[in-house]
Amino acid sequence: MPHSTYLPEKMGTAIIDPEGRFEAGSFQSFTLTYTAGYFGIDDTGSIKIVNRFASDMGRPQFDDPKAANYVTVEASNGAVLQVEYDMKRNIRPWDKTLYIKVVRGFLREGDRIVVKFGDRIGGSPGMRVQTFCEDTFEFRVLVDAIATYNYVELPVQPEIKIVPGKPELWKAILPTMRRAGEPFRLSLKGEDRWGNPSDQCDQTLILRASQPVQGLPESISFTPGQYAVVVEGLSVQEACDLTIAILLDGEMVAASNPLRIQATAGLLPYWGDLHGQSEETIGTNSARDFFNFGRDCAFLDAVVHQGNDFQITTEFWEHLNELSREFTEDHRFITFPGYEWSGNTGLGGDRNILYLQEGQPIHRSSHALVNDLSDVETDATDAREMFDKLKGRDCVVFAHIGGRYADIDYSHDERLEVGVEVHSAWGSFEWLVEDAFKKGYRVGILSNSDGHKGRPGASHPGATKFGSYGGLTCMLATELTRAGLADSLRKRHHYGTTGCRMLLEVNARFDNAAELFDADPHLGPTVSQPVNDAMMGDILRCDDTELTLLIDAHSSAAIERIDIRNGLETLETLRPYQPDDLGRRIRVTWEGSEYRGRGRETSWDGNAKLQGNSFEQARPINRYNLDKRFDQPTPELLEWTSITTGGHAGFEALLVDPTAGTLSIDTELVKADIPVADIGFEEIVFDAGGLGRKLRVYRLPDENPHKAVSIERKIALVDDRDNALYVRITQEDGHVIWSSPIYVFR
Repeated sequence: MPHSTYLPEKMGTAIIDPEGRFEAGSFQSFTLTYTAGYFGIDDTGSIKIVNRFASDMGRPQFDDPKAANYVTVEASNGAVLQVEYDMKRNIRPWDKTLYIKVVRGFLREGDRIVVKFGDRIGGSPGMRVQTFCEDTFEFRVLVDAIATYNYVELPVQPEIKIVPGKPELWKAILPTMRRAGEPFRLSLKGEDRWGNPSDQCDQTLILRASQPVQGLPESISFTPGQYAVVVEGLSVQEACDLTIAILLDGEMVAASNPLRIQATAGLLPYWGDLHGQSEETIGTNSARDFFNFGRDCAFLDAVVHQGNDFQITTEFWEHLNELSREFTEDHRFITFPGYEWSGNTGLGGDRNILYLQEGQPIHRSSHALVNDLSDVETDATDAREMFDKLKGRDCVVFAHIGGRYADIDYSHDERLEVGVEVHSAWGSFEWLVEDAFKKGYRVGILSNSDGHKGRPGASHPGATKFGSYGGLTCMLATELTRAGLADSLRKRHHYGTTGCRMLLEVNARFDNAAELFDADPHLGPTVSQPVNDAMMGDILRCDDTELTLLIDAHSSAAIERIDIRNGLETLETLRPYQPDDLGRRIRVTWEGSEYRGRGRETSWDGNAKLQGNSFEQARPINRYNLDKRFDQPTPELLEWTSITTGGHAGFEALLVDPTAGTLSIDTELVKADIPVADIGFEEIVFDAGGLGRKLRVYRLPDENPHKAVSIERKIALVDDRDNALYVRITQEDGHVIWSSPIYVFR
């Protein structure tokens, strides 16, 4: 136990009213009553009411009775109380703290402290409940009865259940490639406004396939209590690209991601979220719930639990190994036993470790929250020591950025650390792969969630400091087994997305045979073979001065741009439309972060005004936090609140007149007046300092039908370094996709 265990039964009781079930993200009013126990609370003693780090319940405020999240606190005996709220005033994960100190007087047994969360006495709408579901959301109460600042947790804690709302968004998910005649499934769910799978679906959905599908019913009916419906045993006999539209009351409410049917295929794509946490560390809901959600509600092929190592007890490590063994089912669903090595930034920063089998040791970065020190000698407190202790282990490591960031300049083992995570719910971090290029490392690109809200594979950021929707990694593998996926990761045969499921192939073609290495020749002698074609992740040597890069992308959303890159250099930006296609639609986007560390959030609160023109309609881009405003108070004015943590957000608008007037943008970082007639095919870019902070303004066609592109480009090869050839694709819906590089040297 992290707190004192002295006589908890004599420290009082706490109850919450009302109890029961409450909709995620709704406004409610709760009264928590603490009744003092035998010791009472002495003068300068205190209580804490704490919530988990992951919770995004409304932040308590004490000054405005009309505003949301208004909280009042009083003592039944008239004692004077000091009340404060601090995001980090208790031991993690219970660090969000309402601190109530007795500063004049004291409490005897039976005296009460009454806390009204969301007190509506002055017109407040109430307290905004956290935006994600939890069976046992606790208002955990700790008591310092003797005024020593040594707290005791009450033996029984007040709790409520947070449940999903009604479905507002429908999702249809297919695999992205199968061989002709092979069975596949269609998975369907409805999500509430905060991204929780809803159990209140009571609709019949009509299914319309773009190609004939054997076994596909004409409709699917949901009944209350169901979170998802999965249609198994579907097949297509001929090669094609397939999508399935979902109709409700005659209107299309969703379209599946594309599924490619091929006559033959050596590798198939499998989708995973290789990084997330549960309530046993700093997340939400149990580790068993974590795996169940990834398999049954996010419809993933692979999920990995990656708890902070300094919070994983020996008992929990053993439990995680039991769960990974239980949930792994070859050719159906794969997990790996693993953990997040969470070293301090100055000692190397965060890494993720995936073992290929159970029963392997955990080498913690510290025992900061593990009280049992009997195995402290097994710790690896420095990243270099961690890599040293993992030598010879059958494992895969990738670099991660969360609160801490991986410093791959400080430490990197090319045999083990085969990838870098450029996106998670924390944000997008392309600078991490750029760090690798500068050092000459050959790594693949992954995206995962590091989700803390119990939704691996569908990790909405909610309303806290997480700035992005959680990512996914698509692994191109010979089979859905641990060995197959590990081989994909080690060979960098994978790509990352910010949560979408794009079908992506990036290949290289050589005029003369190139030498394809089975393993990175940096690591020593390896076998090789002559080839004329290569795929993402391959490492090759060639004599040609150029190659042909082939890009084939197919998505469920319109493709906005494709950036072709060679290491740190962007060679070309391609758009699937031409300047003559542009219309009245413009986009304004902002991106980047303050710096690499925890305080990376950048505020872009501001407005856009039109003079001599007006906005016919407008919508935000990547606005997952519904607490962030996006309003149009007049036809000429847009107002918003927004943050970025490395990724991008913004808005698009349809102008009444395509060329008239001036667009004025006003944010703290960028202020600009732009003639509307100057907004065109090429972006107008404003640099805002920090780490990749920019604001961009550009024009789009009124309709962009391009959801699939096939591109060939001749790429000149440089001599003095690796040619790390990869693509970054941006979709109009805000999602981004990164291929792993093809590494070619001459």
